[in-house]
Amino acid sequence: MRSISNRFFYAIVVLLNVFAAGSICAQQYRPIATWPDETNARIEEFLNTTLTVTDRKVAVFDCDGTVFGQAPYYLADEALYDYADKNYKNRKDKESRQKMAILDRMVKDGNNVGKPYVEDRVHFLSGMTPEEIATLGYDCYMRSYKGKMYPEMKALISNLKEYGFEVWILTASPEFLYQRFVASELGIPVTHVLGVKGVVKNGVMSDEIIMPIPQDDGKAQVIPTYIKAVPLIVGGNSRGDMDMLNESRGLKIVVNPDDVTVRGKEDGPMSGHTVKSYWEKEGALIVHCNDVRDRNVSFKTADFKIRTNLENPKK
Repeated sequence: MRSISNRFFYAIVVLLNVFAAGSICAQQYRPIATWPDETNARIEEFLNTTLTVTDRKVAVFDCDGTVFGQAPYYLADEALYDYADKNYKNRKDKESRQKMAILDRMVKDGNNVGKPYVEDRVHFLSGMTPEEIATLGYDCYMRSYKGKMYPEMKALISNLKEYGFEVWILTASPEFLYQRFVASELGIPVTHVLGVKGVVKNGVMSDEIIMPIPQDDGKAQVIPTYIKAVPLIVGGNSRGDMDMLNESRGLKIVVNPDDVTVRGKEDGPMSGHTVKSYWEKEGALIVHCNDVRDRNVSFKTADFKIRTNLENPKK
């Protein structure tokens, strides 16, 4: 009896090993057609090194300019300025005057990647329900940004899911504004889209902001605060993503990095470099996605004289 039991036990072990091996082999990389062979080879090689990882496999990406286009304006700005133009501009009631005062402050600031500016986006949306804000963002995406989600990044994210990765998106835009359309387009949980958080009170968003703000060093702080794992892959596109990218313990991916502006002393280790030259020095994977203005779309942001983002035609 003991001999039969032992043979049965070993047979089960063999079968389990076969199933485990088959499961690993089933995770197959699908090359991204418009990226060079060497880029695909590097991604595939890295993903194959994660096959035996047994704890959480996490990938974190910036949003605007990293997973979808930001030319000529950030979607967060377009959604707010368009809404203000339709609902508050030239009106004399108290709410309209208060909301336009916030917008006037934002326009005067002009630094739409600075923390005071991104905080004011939340202040502008205060008083609306999360559902109303999500609809505002989704409608803006469908109206002015549909088709600007980078197909290469969608393909990359599909590969990451195949390899068992959790995919998270970090944005300096209001969280409720981006969650619905980003989650829908990328096929990830709504809760995996993290942005600037406003406290919800009595069913509406207040102007009280929950720290950290996912901008500059705040993006790096969001990862342990909310994701609670050290990412194997981090992707970004700008100087503001430097701290977040340095949280990666594996692959760093930089999309359409600027190669014109030489950063100053205030940019720390990036001082004396362009974004591209810095990340080339650091061994990051540089990739390119097409981001050009759709000339058939009229952007209300233009009326408020907000600076445009550079176009990045696919090379």
